[in-house]
Amino acid sequence: MTDTIDERLGRVVFNADGLAPAIIQQWDTREVLMLAWMNAEALRRTLTEGRVTFWSRSRGEYWRKGDTSGHVQHVRGARLDCDGDTILIEVDQVGAACHTGTRTCFDADDLAPVAEGAS
Repeated sequence: MTDTIDERLGRVVFNADGLAPAIIQQWDTREVLMLAWMNAEALRRTLTEGRVTFWSRSRGEYWRKGDTSGHVQHVRGARLDCDGDTILIEVDQVGAACHTGTRTCFDADDLAPVAEGAS
């Protein structure tokens, strides 16, 4: 038997603000594209409409990725982490994922430590 959408949403542990971080990953290459926030309704829309919808904390409204830029995210899968408080959304990304126009939001600043003796 398949879980209903409400049963799936009920497994998500949202924070005190009713939000959970959503990591967006390219489904075939596993490239991490971005992170944004979802509440239960944004996740419901994402899972039922096949396009990723987020909750904008700064604007206090829903936004569907690509509605203004054309850089849409087609949902290919969704998973919860082991604690149920972080959502992984696997997508087929059309165009840039980052608002700066780059493919990923994680290509700007490498914080990885340099091993001693390495140059």
